[in-house]
Amino acid sequence: MADDLGEFYVRYYVGHKGKFGHEFLEFEFRPDGKLRYANNSNYKNDTMIRKEVFLTQAVLRECRRIIAESEIMKEDDNNWPEPDRVGRQELEIVMGNEHISFTTSKIGSLVDVQSSKDPEGLRIFYYLVQTGYKLTGRSFCYCKIKALPTLNIKHIKIHVVLTLLLDEVEIFLEFYEGKCSSLIYLALDGIGSYLESSLGQQGFLLGF
Repeated sequence: MADDLGEFYVRYYVGHKGKFGHEFLEFEFRPDGKLRYANNSNYKNDTMIRKEVFLTQAVLRECRRIIAESEIMKEDDNNWPEPDRVGRQELEIVMGNEHISFTTSKIGSLVDVQSSKDPEGLRIFYYLVQTGYKLTGRSFCYCKIKALPTLNIKHIKIHVVLTLLLDEVEIFLEFYEGKCSSLIYLALDGIGSYLESSLGQQGFLLGF
């Protein structure tokens, strides 16, 4: 799988050390297609959550497309806020012959992005991370659904692309919250519901 797509690796980490110890969230897309997720919170004695799942080539290609079109590989973190006591974020991406490794502080909202020394670069980082959150969440949520015998791989691949596209549109609109008509958000919800019902819940299996 990795050979067909070329070198590809992504790791994201966000965390801090406080009165509840080391709390963090991390996800990793490995070259063999494995998606690893870890979430450690000691609040109310919660235990660490660890999950793993394998993704198909179709999903990995879509991940590569999202990263390439974001142009995050052209950015650098020289003018990004340094990690502090509030927390730190780390992003490492290997794609083809390119390799980046960024560190910055936790971002509370787009206000923090706008007030930084590099709002354009940090905005790209912010949106890409949000997309990663959504993709990771969908992968582990939907892989638990049992596939039906009439599984249509072609439809699933189309569904994956459309689902990820809707996520990107949703994240983009968040930046313009309050400026866009609520009808747009209703339309997105309607399209998402239609995709789910028309292909059946097995469509969310991302090709497993």
